[in-house]
Amino acid sequence: MIVKSAVRHVVVGTVALLLALPVPAASASSVTEPAPPVERQADPARLYRTGTQAQPLAGAPDVPSLSALSWVVADADSGEVLAARNAHRRLPPASTLKTLFAVTALPHSDHEQRHTVEDWELEGIGAGSSLVGVQSGYTYKVSDLWNGVFLSSGNDAVHVLAAMNGGWDSMSRQMQEKAQALGAYDTRVVSPDGYDAPGQVSSAFDLAVFGRAGLRDPAFVRYCSTRYADFPAGSWSYGIRNTNRLLTGEDGVDRYPGLIGVKNGYTSGAGNTLIAAARRDGRTLVVSVMNPQWGGGRAVYEEARTLLDWGFEAAGHVRPVGSLQPPQARAESPAKVQAKGAQEAVKSKTRGSTAPQAGPERGARKATPAAAAGASPSGQASAPPARAAALSGPGQGAAHEVARSGTAPAGLWSGLPLALVGSALGAALTLWIWRRRTTRREDGGAEL
Repeated sequence: MIVKSAVRHVVVGTVALLLALPVPAASASSVTEPAPPVERQADPARLYRTGTQAQPLAGAPDVPSLSALSWVVADADSGEVLAARNAHRRLPPASTLKTLFAVTALPHSDHEQRHTVEDWELEGIGAGSSLVGVQSGYTYKVSDLWNGVFLSSGNDAVHVLAAMNGGWDSMSRQMQEKAQALGAYDTRVVSPDGYDAPGQVSSAFDLAVFGRAGLRDPAFVRYCSTRYADFPAGSWSYGIRNTNRLLTGEDGVDRYPGLIGVKNGYTSGAGNTLIAAARRDGRTLVVSVMNPQWGGGRAVYEEARTLLDWGFEAAGHVRPVGSLQPPQARAESPAKVQAKGAQEAVKSKTRGSTAPQAGPERGARKATPAAAAGASPSGQASAPPARAAALSGPGQGAAHEVARSGTAPAGLWSGLPLALVGSALGAALTLWIWRRRTTRREDGGAEL
């Protein structure tokens, strides 16, 4: 009975004291705020699959059906790839490779420097090359030579600028190193001017990477957006115009509104190729198109127009299918990404996954997931990357905290310090002892 009385007094006293005391504010560490959504990232292995890759949401326009062997449309600011077809298929790039040449050599150029051309600097120019008209013994400003590269796609101007930057072989190595640094692993540089050469290839993905990199250089933007210029020829000069018809709006091709420019190309081996960038409503897109199969010489421009129109209209209505950023910018090493992609390919074969690929058919509203494609006779590159990042939403932070600590919040009084609870118990016990002594005095010291 004495024990029951003691326990009753301790419990009642403790509860009374705790209710009388204000509840202290919980510490910052005990409050779990909803985690903000992380940056959207897509599985980089997806772009190594064949066929058209897109993830349209409700309200998205139909993904274009084009004749080009490969193409990419991407946001130039974020690097997010909005849609693509055979993005890593390796094909001859033609003069779009001059974009990589410019990204590599432009930062080292003194545009006001004057240079007198020597005979050896013009040696080795391929038969049938496009030329701006550089002459041995003439003196040119470096800016004139760059106009010759961007406007006339002059292989003669490329040869002279390459000679000024270490020579032809050195420039090839520099461009290859730059491509690797940008994460453009499909590109093999043999001839810096883009002239057809055995083993020289690139991809729609890599070309879009080069275009995006160029847009970050004001000098590159200035040259690639120039429609007309005067090219010196000794005591006089003649006019040259940009061969990018989307920029000039000539030869039966309407000028694209908001076009910044970049670079077009053609060789008999590569067909028509194009990198184009445009800006609208504060948003910049970059597209690459390689070798349309019908429509003649104008098709590359019209298909690029279709991609730009679709990209601007699809803003906010598609999930990205990849990124133009190099793996190191995504905290992934190329080796790790490649190993992970190989593992996914093995797992996919083990599971017997044979889901159909999203094709170019108009009206396809949903892209089907499938295994990453390996190297193919058509030139499709083997899949390196494979980190699929999930989108996290509200509540993810709490789940993460519980998983990390192994415990969940203890309830209403979990925020109270242990010392305070102990003090309350001690006070309640003291109250009980005092009442016992008072009762003894009143009862003459008799035990209960």
